[in-house]
Amino acid sequence: MLKKLNKRTNLIALTFVIFIIWMLFFDENSFLTHRELNKEIEKVQKTNLYFKNEIKKDQKTIKDLQNTDSLEKFGREHYLMKKKNEEIFIIETDSIQ
Repeated sequence: MLKKLNKRTNLIALTFVIFIIWMLFFDENSFLTHRELNKEIEKVQKTNLYFKNEIKKDQKTIKDLQNTDSLEKFGREHYLMKKKNEEIFIIETDSIQ
């Protein structure tokens, strides 16, 4: 009787081990798949945070550009715009010393 019980226990343990291995590696919803999906979720959340920060910066820039003087300064600095009969000299500094 003890031998029968021992065989039954070994069979149950073996079945359990096979089930765990199957669930961890081979199943459609395996641990490896979940790990990859979690990494992808983290990547998307970081991207989302980056774009939210960029939106805040752009909204601040738009708000600042409502003023005519700020708009003129922005155009001069970023697009090298100028008034008629005006010359612009671009001075580049050498950062290597």
